[in-house]
Amino acid sequence: MATGLHLRAANQPPPLEGYDLFSEDRPLVEALRREGAAAAEARCAAFGRLCGGEPLELGRLANEHPPVLRTHDRFGERIDEVEFHPAWHALLELGVEHGLHALPWREADDGCHVVRAALFMTLSYAEAGVGCPLSMTSAAVPALRAGAQELAAEWEPLLTSTEYDPGLRPASDKRGALCGMAMTERQGGSDVRANETRAELHGDGYRLTGHKWFCSAPMSDAFLVLAQAPDGLTCFLLPRVLDDGTRNGFRIERLKDKLGNRSNASAEIRLEDAFAYRVGDEGRGVATIIEMVVHTRLDCVLGSAAIVRRAVAEATHHTAHRDAFGRRLSEQPLMQNVLADLCLDSEAATATALRLARAFDEDDHALRRLATAVAKYWVCKATPPLVAEALECLGGNGYVEESVLPRLFRESPLNSIWEGSGNVNCLDVLRAIEREPESLEAFRAELALARGDNRHLDAALARLDRELPGSEGAEPVARRLVEGMALCLQGSLLVRHAPSEVSDAFCAARLGDEGGRAYGTLPRGVGAAAIVERHRPRVG
Repeated sequence: MATGLHLRAANQPPPLEGYDLFSEDRPLVEALRREGAAAAEARCAAFGRLCGGEPLELGRLANEHPPVLRTHDRFGERIDEVEFHPAWHALLELGVEHGLHALPWREADDGCHVVRAALFMTLSYAEAGVGCPLSMTSAAVPALRAGAQELAAEWEPLLTSTEYDPGLRPASDKRGALCGMAMTERQGGSDVRANETRAELHGDGYRLTGHKWFCSAPMSDAFLVLAQAPDGLTCFLLPRVLDDGTRNGFRIERLKDKLGNRSNASAEIRLEDAFAYRVGDEGRGVATIIEMVVHTRLDCVLGSAAIVRRAVAEATHHTAHRDAFGRRLSEQPLMQNVLADLCLDSEAATATALRLARAFDEDDHALRRLATAVAKYWVCKATPPLVAEALECLGGNGYVEESVLPRLFRESPLNSIWEGSGNVNCLDVLRAIEREPESLEAFRAELALARGDNRHLDAALARLDRELPGSEGAEPVARRLVEGMALCLQGSLLVRHAPSEVSDAFCAARLGDEGGRAYGTLPRGVGAAAIVERHRPRVG
């Protein structure tokens, strides 16, 4: 007989929702304090409580209702607009209101990049898609400052505004603006020097004609674009709407049907005599845009660390509330080994991400130049297998869309592809070692801070010393070299800052010969239960 009462099914975990996403990530809280932003802990906790509520559901809705391209209005006029679900707008507005697109450029306090990193990761737990326009907009500011001060003076107040103002209108009519990016073309991809889009002088600007194969955040108000000017590849700022209110020659051919990142729009575009302003000198397009890329690569690391954390949170929560074969899953030794193994990489990614953010705060160009490329390669590359293993911790439930793990899994390869794929980042590491030797010295100095505190780390550092500094002939083994650099960096950070059970297990499994290629192969005697409990959200 029906009673009208809703009873939770036996042996099912409670929903992982309605909690402080920031404060329940203990490694992130500790990193915030350690890397110079302890004063912002209450701010981050308030944002964590906010993101742990409705935004979790908004993330689901934004992915189930992806953006739609509207090329023409009902009268047949070309409009080239992207229509988003209200959940997307709510999430993006949340990010803009809290300064995730502009915080280091708006606030002069110490630790602004670290604070932004923590906030960016926290919102990314709820939904990763809005990270794209937030990241592009944030990274555009230093690029404009470096290459076009007059443009920066005009656009920076809009790009750093905390008012979310969607819709295509002239910049003078907007309370806030977003910036996208359109670099790559069909024939070249990451080899942007092969770009064919042409730029011809026109009054106080240029006219651009050509195609772009990947345009990030095509609903934005302006775009940084690469095109071939008379003196070579050059960077430009292209407004979507001109000062007189007419639409610029920016045509959206189609939206990409992507594996993941479904809430966010990426497009193929055609530029038809589109007006744009030069940023930096002609022929210096790559050098100009690299300032933007180094910031967006940091955000790739932050985004992947957030995906990893969300996957670990889901796995540790589920197994802590699920019984099988007579006892809790989380108490069974083999499952504990798997969970602890996942937690190690999550903590390592978080420690790396916030240490990188501090390098940006301190304007430590030498360290950030090399460490960002190293971390971008490894943290992003290691994300898909971790998410896959976390999914398996939920068994068949993890393979069902409602569990959120399938969405995370589809999202997980993306940051390794964006802003230079794995090979591109590894070659960039070799280039930095060769051309900027001071970056290698700064990287080595960071690693050496933990020398003598763990035998596995010491042995790995000795191996790395033998392989570095020369990059000559290193290209075929660049991935192995960069992986070793990344693991040594993570090991050094954990030995200095993490509980001994975490650092000892990480160094034994990742730097020694005591771990296997699959998760769940930590050696005997590690403090698996303590590691897992450190990472489990205290919910339910």
